[in-house]
Amino acid sequence: MKKRSKSVEDYLKAIYVLEHEEHARVSTSAVADRLGVSAPAATTMLKKLASEGLARHERYRGVELTAAGRRAAVEIIRHHRLIEQYLSQRLGVAIDEVHEEAEQLEHALSEELEARIDRDLGFPSHDPHGDPIPDADLTVTETPVRSLAELEEGEQATVQRVPDRDRELLRYLSSIGILPGQTVKVLAAEPFGGPLLVAAGGAQSPITRDLAALIGIA
Repeated sequence: MKKRSKSVEDYLKAIYVLEHEEHARVSTSAVADRLGVSAPAATTMLKKLASEGLARHERYRGVELTAAGRRAAVEIIRHHRLIEQYLSQRLGVAIDEVHEEAEQLEHALSEELEARIDRDLGFPSHDPHGDPIPDADLTVTETPVRSLAELEEGEQATVQRVPDRDRELLRYLSSIGILPGQTVKVLAAEPFGGPLLVAAGGAQSPITRDLAALIGIA
């Protein structure tokens, strides 16, 4: 992968993730909010990405990645998720800590070390949060998931994915046993959008519908 600045890689990754979430062109304000920068600063960087052939940016129409920009974004996402999995699987770093560590390390990972980490981990398909790890050819295999909020009372499923950016939320989910690979069962569902009572990890916990909607299951 061509070496690019940390800032450029952060923007490419942010746009890719937002495109994936919104299934549309991404607004400048959305990019700025995700990266914690001002709208003018984001506009300047988006123009730079466009000048380098990594994105298409039009005033009032937002931004979308080109094929080259998308490939570069997937490469850095591969680095990030492999590092998360290595930190979790080999070093025992807690799930609420791996994201921030990987944010720093992803920019320094060489292709050679990336390949060695991948091989050492047995070519994992998902990171600790359940997000797919792009393979060496940068193919991303998405597995369709439902949300926990869709389960009816009495149903159970396996947790597949949890949000990766909110440390407090991850710490809470870990404390109540709702992590990828764990079984979760809806014991009760309050009517009119009320909370769910779920059983996971040997404990029973009430959670809001909004939180349940963020948890992927299969």
